[in-house]
Amino acid sequence: MDNSIPSNTVLLIIDVQQGFDDPKWGRRNNLDAEANISRLINLWRSEKRPVIHIQHCSVEPDSPLRPELPGCQFKPEATPIEGEPVFKKTVNSAFIGTELESYLRDNGIEHIVIVGLTTDHCVSTTTRMAGNLGFKALLVSDATATFDRKGPDQKEYMAEDIHSIHITSLNGEFCNVITTDSLISA
Repeated sequence: MDNSIPSNTVLLIIDVQQGFDDPKWGRRNNLDAEANISRLINLWRSEKRPVIHIQHCSVEPDSPLRPELPGCQFKPEATPIEGEPVFKKTVNSAFIGTELESYLRDNGIEHIVIVGLTTDHCVSTTTRMAGNLGFKALLVSDATATFDRKGPDQKEYMAEDIHSIHITSLNGEFCNVITTDSLISA
């Protein structure tokens, strides 16, 4: 990995949880997201770089991400190991209602690589806040994904379009967007 990326750059893994495999969410883009996340986790761990996990503990009654349900558990490819902090949240931003910001600041961390689910909700919200809080964020476009959605006008929007629009909107304003291969071979 490029030595210009500080050794204490955090890999921030957002909501890679089993509940996102529930059919209730519908069709998803980027079925390779978890494999790319796993590649980055392996790299970060092999280089002894910091890895942080975010876990969504939903308060919505019908959510598969409720803390008492199996869907709240991490997917196997993104399960924390000993020493990796886990911050639990109930809203879209990993910075609201958690100690994430103070943890990063207390550990002198300014650079964050962001991956996870879903592009247009928790990933986007966390990335926006990271940028607004002054962190230098890289968003890995092929290590995040989202689902088809229906708009308020009942029009169907494809996951690929939603994903691309959010990635485009974030790039250069709140973060820099990169791919897994580009980050690994940087």
